Amino acid sequence: MKGPLSSLKILDFSTLLPGPFASLLLADMGAEVLRIESPTRMDLVRVLPPHDGGVSASHAYLNRNKRCIALDLKQPEAVALVKQLVAEYDIVLEQFRPGVMDKLGVGYEALKAVNPKLIYVSITGYGQTGPYKDRAGHDINYLALAGIASYTGRRDSGPLPLGVQLADIAGGSLHGVMGLLAAVIQRQVTGEGQQVDVSMTDCVFSLHGMAGAGYLAAGVEPQMENQALNGGSFYDYYRTRDGRWFSVGSLEPQFMQQFCTAIGRPELAERGLSPRPEEQQALKREIEIEFEKHDFAEWQQIFAGLDACVEPLLSLAEALEHPQLQARRLVTEVPRGGNPPQRQIACPIRFSGGLPAPRHIGAPLGAHTEEVLRELGYSAERIAELKAGKVVA
Repeated sequence: MKGPLSSLKILDFSTLLPGPFASLLLADMGAEVLRIESPTRMDLVRVLPPHDGGVSASHAYLNRNKRCIALDLKQPEAVALVKQLVAEYDIVLEQFRPGVMDKLGVGYEALKAVNPKLIYVSITGYGQTGPYKDRAGHDINYLALAGIASYTGRRDSGPLPLGVQLADIAGGSLHGVMGLLAAVIQRQVTGEGQQVDVSMTDCVFSLHGMAGAGYLAAGVEPQMENQALNGGSFYDYYRTRDGRWFSVGSLEPQFMQQFCTAIGRPELAERGLSPRPEEQQALKREIEIEFEKHDFAEWQQIFAGLDACVEPLLSLAEALEHPQLQARRLVTEVPRGGNPPQRQIACPIRFSGGLPAPRHIGAPLGAHTEEVLRELGYSAERIAELKAGKVVA
């Protein structure tokens, strides 16, 4: 079976998380992804714990369904190989700081000269322009500079380090995929390629959504626990008697009435509509008192049959066992050579036409080098020469 993106061929120069997560989605949807890896500089994800059978579980997941070739881009012959590949792989994904790919001889202008239809997606922390374009950063820095962290947390304890990499994935990976596919659609119309500049800071800044709209149009600046959806209202998490938590999102009147009746306080429902912050905080204290009266399992039974926007806070292990996630088949088994298959998170996007089955986990460094070179027409003798010269590995 071919996936909906089976017509796309992508050279992926990225490492760590944002680029590889983007190309994982593309590969899962059928795109042919060829990773260009350095034989001299280790991708940190390859050694990131935990390990399964001696292989990093993160690397095995992020790089499934992708082939890889090891090239030393500091050697002219390796650069020539990339230019030969670009004639066929007409989409490039890279994640270096601005200018690095140019110095290696494989920047946008150099490769565009080989293939004018090239789509060149650059995912960086701060983008290709601006005073911070060459500055180092990580997910937590982009969230801080974009203002997201300023109202994500508690007033008495400050901002919260998120458990998932919001700027990397929602900012970099997902916007990278959107930009890439938009450029593909435009190329189908115009026949022209282009560079797509994805700044993780820019993209995560765009996620301000409602709070950003409110500030720009009405001058209301979001702060910790002063918005309806960031702890400023009863929309929040509540601790049970045994130290577990429940999420309560019963914003609409019909849901709020069900919720208040379920906790034995139907008279509280009217207070849920109050716009006054002091009344919302008082309501939260009343709800906290009620949740402290029962254990987690008891509340699960109470809310299981209600449609009130109230759900238990599950651990990752518990989420995997939840009937909704199981029904959606969010875990898949991926082949790994002669070893038993590895369980991984499945592609979350569903197509009525289906998707191809996972082919393999992330491959060892340079696993497909000879295969790719043979496809380019290189003889066994020439491949041996390139290996001896450490152009490829």
